[in-house]
Amino acid sequence: MECGDLELGELLAAAEAAPPGESVDVVAHDLQKRFGAQRVSFLFVDLVGRRLVRLAASGGEVPDHAEPIDLQGSVYDSVLQSQRQHVEPDGQDGRRVITPVTNRGDCIGVLEVTLQSADDTVLRQVRDAAHALAYIIVTDRRFTDLYHVGRRTTETSLAAEIQHQLLPSAACCEAAQFTLAAGLVPADDIGGDTYDYTLDRDTLHLSVTDAMGHDTNSALLATLLVGALRRARRSGCDALKQAQHAHQALLSHSRGLATGQLLCVDLETGLCELVNAGHPWPMRLRDGTVEEVRLAVNLPFGVAAPTSFRVQELQLLPGDRLVLLTDGMQERGAAAVDLASVIHDTRALHPRGAVRSLTGAVLDACHGDLKDDATVLILDWHGDPRRSADTRTGPTDSSPRR
Repeated sequence: MECGDLELGELLAAAEAAPPGESVDVVAHDLQKRFGAQRVSFLFVDLVGRRLVRLAASGGEVPDHAEPIDLQGSVYDSVLQSQRQHVEPDGQDGRRVITPVTNRGDCIGVLEVTLQSADDTVLRQVRDAAHALAYIIVTDRRFTDLYHVGRRTTETSLAAEIQHQLLPSAACCEAAQFTLAAGLVPADDIGGDTYDYTLDRDTLHLSVTDAMGHDTNSALLATLLVGALRRARRSGCDALKQAQHAHQALLSHSRGLATGQLLCVDLETGLCELVNAGHPWPMRLRDGTVEEVRLAVNLPFGVAAPTSFRVQELQLLPGDRLVLLTDGMQERGAAAVDLASVIHDTRALHPRGAVRSLTGAVLDACHGDLKDDATVLILDWHGDPRRSADTRTGPTDSSPRR
């Protein structure tokens, strides 16, 4: 066993033995013991993805409740976007080292530490420690609210609390076949948006939904909707049956209406089966051209009328970028944003960066005062690496079927 592996194993064992709220302390103690590290802290990315909140190790010089740091244009922003470690001078012979803390593409934050010496071996081991910290936090946040509280830079309403709990714990996911990222900017009066995803052995499931209404009523409706979709999905239902279960749940409980888009993507072929329940069309970037994918649109979930949902097929090709969104990205003040241009101009960015650019453009257009939730989910399709690049076959346009 390599020395670095042994030290990493000891770090993970120490984290498991410590209380779940002391992950940063465990990593700080490890770095202090091995390298004489000073001023060790972890900086969370907040819920909206625009600011950082610092959590210092016990005994650190930074107070636990320091003011949030604007992410835009900062060195931390550069580290998160590039996913590269940053090193700069810090005092006489000292080095300030900032390292991304990321798990499967989900940027949790950054680890910041001051070292007296930082050769290549030390920097690699700091990167290993940051990688371990990502896994430790993902595990420990099941047992403590510390990491949930740390991501909040504004007061949270009851509706917002409900809404946040409906979202996946990670806003980004990377796999061999795809990369996805999502963002939700809530209105002042919560508008009922959600997004969701999960990965099976052979299928990627995606959904974007918009429960009608505002505040707690829309959050409760969204809870019923997402619960019905997840129950159906976990029972092995395809997109059509998921839609039917969600529709019946809203009818049975008379909670109201919701729009939604449900997708099941075959990880081997890129063939996507989807249901559109009264939802805005997706947008697709292919070969440098952005266009709406003009799907047939069914009635929303919960309409008390004979409703027949239809499954439609969409063939994803390697290099495609598919953008799912809610009407808060298009209506009222957001209508001033040329979404197609932003999607085109951010084509070289990781989906994380593209999501941030899109939601940031809408926030700016609305002067920070959204009247409806604005949600976007971006899927970059790479294709199955086991298949030849010559297998790009199948229909390239959506085609409805029963």
